[in-house]
Amino acid sequence: MFMNFVNLLAEANQSVTVATGEAAAAATGAAATAADGTAAAANAAAGTGSLISTVVMMVAMVAIFYFLLIRPQRKKDKQVKDMLSALKVGDRICTIGGLYGTIAALKDDTVTLTMGSLQNTIVIARWAIRSVENVALENDAEPQI
Repeated sequence: MFMNFVNLLAEANQSVTVATGEAAAAATGAAATAADGTAAAANAAAGTGSLISTVVMMVAMVAIFYFLLIRPQRKKDKQVKDMLSALKVGDRICTIGGLYGTIAALKDDTVTLTMGSLQNTIVIARWAIRSVENVALENDAEPQI
């Protein structure tokens, strides 16, 4: 009987210890959850700041590409388009292949050139003109030796 009483007392003590441990664990868990919530809020704020800085960097990169690559290329394309539309008969030009000649006739997409002292005639595409030269026509008449 005494043994039953000791066993019963031991079981009660054990259940009280388990209950106390569970309460302590629950309290610790609640405190940890509150700390995690605070840490999560801090991490969310840091994540938002990181997201904003990433977006700002992307916008800055696009702006740099625009001003260093896209805008100068558009400006150059516009100058070439203006030069090709301003061609007229008698202009001295250089082709992208390095041929120099004088424009003899213009059509929509083709240009007829005369070259050299023999006045050889060729037809090229308008887009194949690199530049208009400011050289006098007298140089065409001089024979090359």
